Amino acid sequence: MNNAQITIREKKLGLLIRDARLAERRSVKECADAIGVKPGLFQAYEEGRRSPSLPELETLVFYLKLPLSHFWGRETKSDLSTPMAQTDTARLISLRQRMIGALLRQERNKVNMSIRHLSTASGIKSARLTAYEMGERPIPVPELESILAVMGSRVETFFDQNGPVGQWLNSQRALQKFVDLSPDMQNFVCQPVNRPYLELAMKLSEMSREKLRSVAEGLLDITL
Repeated sequence: MNNAQITIREKKLGLLIRDARLAERRSVKECADAIGVKPGLFQAYEEGRRSPSLPELETLVFYLKLPLSHFWGRETKSDLSTPMAQTDTARLISLRQRMIGALLRQERNKVNMSIRHLSTASGIKSARLTAYEMGERPIPVPELESILAVMGSRVETFFDQNGPVGQWLNSQRALQKFVDLSPDMQNFVCQPVNRPYLELAMKLSEMSREKLRSVAEGLLDITL
């Protein structure tokens, strides 16, 4: 991304943040408190004058009950309404910030790219990139996208997977998959008497093709 593209992304992100907040009927102060920033800074996020880091954005969707994909999609608001548990957002954001820095450094080393080269290609100063990798300062999402684009990586690979936000998002995806099942399938899954069949199906899904073939041949021997 060049500077003009980053500016456009900042404005679009700001609009999506404001839309998400209004959809959940939250105030600027409530959202600012939820992600551990001052209301003035959150206002700047909404106006596209500043951009949140990925950990801040993850915590915001955690608070507003949104899928993280909201900020990379085309729809303007979410239907999700599952209540969120309270968590230590400041500690969560700090930890995620360091994790993202480590992942960024790992990604840069994977493509064998120096800080200087990355700085030249992204237009971001070397000292700033180093601070990002050390987890010493948050990375605004448009800058993170720009850095990853230079390295041929995607921001989705940096989304939280195992933390509180990631676990909640995974549970939402699992719930959606269940909702997408036919009524007959939903009824089958919900019946306790069918649990052994589901457990058997899970075990079979973990077997190699050769092992499955062996099991099938054994069943044929029994039934013939």
